[in-house]
Amino acid sequence: MTPRDVVFPAGRQALYERNRYSPAIRSNGFLFVSGQVGSREDGSPEPDLEAQVRRAFENLNAILAAAGCTFDDVVDATVFIVDPEAHFERIWSVAADYWGPAPHPTLTGIGVTWLYGFQFEIKVIARLPQGADH
Repeated sequence: MTPRDVVFPAGRQALYERNRYSPAIRSNGFLFVSGQVGSREDGSPEPDLEAQVRRAFENLNAILAAAGCTFDDVVDATVFIVDPEAHFERIWSVAADYWGPAPHPTLTGIGVTWLYGFQFEIKVIARLPQGADH
């Protein structure tokens, strides 16, 4: 079996190792990114919803950059929102700053009741630039 080709963003490897999962795996020309939340460096949530969403996208972008990608390379996104009826508009107004112009990635939105103290999570699949698949 080939070992997993893990991508770690700078400065957060200990957080992922402590929680026993990989932030992203390169495979067959794609980057599969674990769900990203608005966690601070120590793993705690940003208390403000908009700040939490911004931090989730910044954490996501750090992983994409570590693999040589940007959000423009994202082909599929899944978002998880606690109480989407109450939070969707506020979250989506912030997400627009990171989403970029059309054509947009595919999207699945899921309402959940609990995200370990967070209100928003995003996971993506991105196309790796030519030569970036190890």
